Amino acid sequence: MHTRDRIHRHAGFTLVEVMVALLIMAIVAALSWQGIDAIVRSRDISARRLEEQLRLQSVVAQWEADLAAVQDSGIVPPLQFDGASLRLTRRQADGLQLIVWSLRGGSWTRWASPVVTHGTALRENWLQSQQLLGNEAGQLRALGGIASWQLYYWRGNAWSNAQSSGDTAPDAAAAQTPTLATRQVLPGGVRLVLAFAEDSGVVGTLTRDLRLSPQGS
Repeated sequence: MHTRDRIHRHAGFTLVEVMVALLIMAIVAALSWQGIDAIVRSRDISARRLEEQLRLQSVVAQWEADLAAVQDSGIVPPLQFDGASLRLTRRQADGLQLIVWSLRGGSWTRWASPVVTHGTALRENWLQSQQLLGNEAGQLRALGGIASWQLYYWRGNAWSNAQSSGDTAPDAAAAQTPTLATRQVLPGGVRLVLAFAEDSGVVGTLTRDLRLSPQGS
């Protein structure tokens, strides 16, 4: 009789044992949740950085495509950088198009004019490009998180600041456009240097060199 009572007493759990078990389970659950949360956050960060890298590659590819298609019209400068904006004339299948790359409020933007086939329309687009506010039709916010940018031209077997005076030649259209007494001779190449902001998700700077086609000279 006494033996059976002892067996029944040892078959159950005391309240303290149950509370300890529940505490251990709660700790394990909390640790598991923190682990899952860290995995999810890491996945989100990786996905965001991958998206940023793909975006960067796409924008740089567009930049290189614009420069590769630079065409000297003899009417407006084919390539002009003022420290904030780069204007260039790009050849298209059905005419010429004016492209402007600018840095506006930490974002690298691209503006594309309509394609034109007449010099007068090209001059009008050129004048319009000097008065852009950032909300015009054809304006695209290409890439954010840019702190600054700089361009260099390959001239005389060396890289030089794109804002320094370069090679020029007499402008055949000077009679029609007095402000263009000379026209720029295209450099042999263009170096792009993008400096990223600290909160952009991209560390450091990006440098990209592109050789210009002799056809555009």
